Amino acid sequence: MTNRLLSYFIVSLKGIAMGAADVIPGVSGGTIAFLTGIYQTLIDSIRSVNATAIKLFFSLQWKAFWKHINGNFLLALALGILISIISIAKIMTYLMVQHPIPLWSFFFGLIISSAFYILKDIQLTKLNNLLALLVGIASGTAICLLTPGSTPTDLWFIFLSGSIAICAMILPGISGSFILLLLGKYEFILNAVNNLNLPVLLVFMGGAIVGIVCFSHLLSWLLKHFYACAIAILSGFMLGSLVKIWPWQQLQPSGVSFPTGPSEHIPQALLFALIGTSIVFLVEYFAKKMEKKK
Repeated sequence: MTNRLLSYFIVSLKGIAMGAADVIPGVSGGTIAFLTGIYQTLIDSIRSVNATAIKLFFSLQWKAFWKHINGNFLLALALGILISIISIAKIMTYLMVQHPIPLWSFFFGLIISSAFYILKDIQLTKLNNLLALLVGIASGTAICLLTPGSTPTDLWFIFLSGSIAICAMILPGISGSFILLLLGKYEFILNAVNNLNLPVLLVFMGGAIVGIVCFSHLLSWLLKHFYACAIAILSGFMLGSLVKIWPWQQLQPSGVSFPTGPSEHIPQALLFALIGTSIVFLVEYFAKKMEKKK
């Protein structure tokens, strides 16, 4: 019993690391799961929420249902992620208000390096992969330019945001909080966490549960049959969306453009962008070392 509790405690610690990554755009919780050796267990556990699991649940065979979905693992991991998100959300909210240029520069470095890193194994000399990348860049840019500065705060949109953002968790290299940034709901959800806005959080979590159960199988199928094109599109989407992450974005009264910004902020912005870039490459470096050991 003691060994089992210790193993689930370790899973919770790994969840804390995943939660920290999921709060920061550009760092993928999926990458952290891979780095800590629980990625395949996580995917298998998510996929186990299927017709058999539903049948067990509604036939009141809850013990068998819990075992079928690897419930202890998922609960321990979810607790760690939740603890981390609640802890870090306050810090991120403070930085957004008090230090926007360093924070958005940091995000910029994280995202651009993540996009290039997941592209490194994709052969862009192949026409279909190159076209997929260009389509991703064009789509990401268009969405950012055409999306209004503020998106709906209605519960239906919060549910949709949760269902889309959670899918990023199971993709190493793609960040869920990055998706929330694109949807214009990153700061909104952080404030909901800080203020314990239960209606918003419960709807968001409901969307996340539906999204990860419904879309995990589709994403797995796409990556299995069209891996290179899917990764190229996702990478292009990240690169195109950098217009929304531009560090001086918040200093503009309206519109999306590329101002030079106050010159005194440039060295600071470059430093934090470099820190963000370095973190991604360090995480990916250790993940690759772990993979070689297996």
